[in-house]
Amino acid sequence: MPQLRYSVAASLDGYIAGPGGEYDWIPMDPDVDFAALYASFSHLVMGRHSYDVYVATGGGVGPALPVTVCSTTLPEGDRACVTFVHDAVAHVRTLKAGDGPKPIWLWGGGVLFRTLADAGLVDGVDVAIVPILLGGGIPLLPPGARLPLRFVRQRLYEKSGILAVDYDVRRPGTDER
Repeated sequence: MPQLRYSVAASLDGYIAGPGGEYDWIPMDPDVDFAALYASFSHLVMGRHSYDVYVATGGGVGPALPVTVCSTTLPEGDRACVTFVHDAVAHVRTLKAGDGPKPIWLWGGGVLFRTLADAGLVDGVDVAIVPILLGGGIPLLPPGARLPLRFVRQRLYEKSGILAVDYDVRRPGTDER
């Protein structure tokens, strides 16, 4: 069963976008291999606002991946190689029930992350911490229940100062290290 991993860039003060949804503060570090990052996933899942950013930036930079957009405002169905769904929880449960060793990339955003985390569907949180303080914006995780994590690894990209930190979600009754 594939994992669902929330892999996202965030400011040091915990925002994934500025107050106006801007993301121009995220540097393109030449040492980050985006093609390899995309190739490490089997599917992209995102909310409507993240999909708008995805389209505006030209989509993925790696191998073409199936894309699901979870939105209560856009019509459901398949269009232009993208699946649009209203019920994010049911759809992600179906994706996670599939086969394959590669995880599913929860590409964004924070509200969708909160919804899927509350449903117990998020398996990991991988954050690229960008050395900037925004002072406000769209939070990494909107308020709600806690999500306990277990450290997996870290990587420092010295040219940009980005610190990538990966965590697994701790489930009740699992290793509490």
